[in-house]
Amino acid sequence: MKYSWFFVLFFCGYFVKAQNIPLYVGTYTSDDVKGIYYYNFNTLTGEITNKKLAVKTENPSFITFSNDKKYLYAVNENAENSYVKSYEVNKDGTLAFINKVSTNGNGPCHVQTNEANNKLVVSNYGGGTISIYTIHKSGSISESPQVIDHNLENKKSHAHSAKFYKNNLFVADLGRDFLAQYILNDKEFVLKENHLMNEGAGPRHFEISKNGAFIYVINELNSTITVLQQKDKNTFINIESVSTLADNFQGKNQCADVHLSLDEKFLYGSNRGENTIVVFKRDAKSGMLEKIQNISVNGDWPRNFTLSPNGNFLLVANQKSKNISVFTVDKTSGMLDFSYSIEAPTPVCLLF
Repeated sequence: MKYSWFFVLFFCGYFVKAQNIPLYVGTYTSDDVKGIYYYNFNTLTGEITNKKLAVKTENPSFITFSNDKKYLYAVNENAENSYVKSYEVNKDGTLAFINKVSTNGNGPCHVQTNEANNKLVVSNYGGGTISIYTIHKSGSISESPQVIDHNLENKKSHAHSAKFYKNNLFVADLGRDFLAQYILNDKEFVLKENHLMNEGAGPRHFEISKNGAFIYVINELNSTITVLQQKDKNTFINIESVSTLADNFQGKNQCADVHLSLDEKFLYGSNRGENTIVVFKRDAKSGMLEKIQNISVNGDWPRNFTLSPNGNFLLVANQKSKNISVFTVDKTSGMLDFSYSIEAPTPVCLLF
């Protein structure tokens, strides 16, 4: 009987451990905040545990993985002395530094890799430039073979995020109010078109549907989401712009992040000021959105959020209140229910 209980406890412990996956948190550093942090996240219960410092580094404000998750890339947001760094992911979750290269602009705020895993792009908010790099098999980053400058003499660029989609590179430029679309031509990306948002909208982040037919751009300055629909192979048209705010909200707000649910039936966005996550129901055929919920983040200034890999939970990084809030996701309705929050060191980016 004693042995039976031992095996029950052993397998229960193994089962719980098997549900744990790594959660990395990018931060703004200070005297008591040292760099990128690592947690265990339980995909069954939503519990966040076992915090530790993964690597000491300055202001790793945005982080991303290689496709195989063997390497992690982070921008260090340090004015003109800014870098993008590559790390190898150790078995214990800590990060081993590989190399660093200049971001070719100040205020880098976003980094992303492509599906082929041999390209990396950094968006420099302060510099208004986009730097494209080659990733080597070792995980190291080359010096940038292409730097795109969006600045004009009479208008300042604020490149805020960039993503690869097949042979395209899309860039959200908050300063110039467009989503730029570049196409790979031989070894460089060449401008195809600038898809304009409303003047003063401030496009910040965006999501591309899996089939590439729709792009959802969240606009920081006028608190809207703009829906772009693919008209032909390489052209998009603006079909809708919807508010992210509750109808009765009267204060100031700045939008931040946006994500589609795994089944793409719902779209989520973060409101800094209203301090909510907005939930939209999405029509898969038309791409149009219907607002169904604005729920408090139980914190201040939701800079970034992410969905767990199984889609059962949504986690929010509340920068000013220094906490991570966890919500359960109703996969049928798309709506969120607040579960709990934990204190966290100035979280600004969450990565599974």
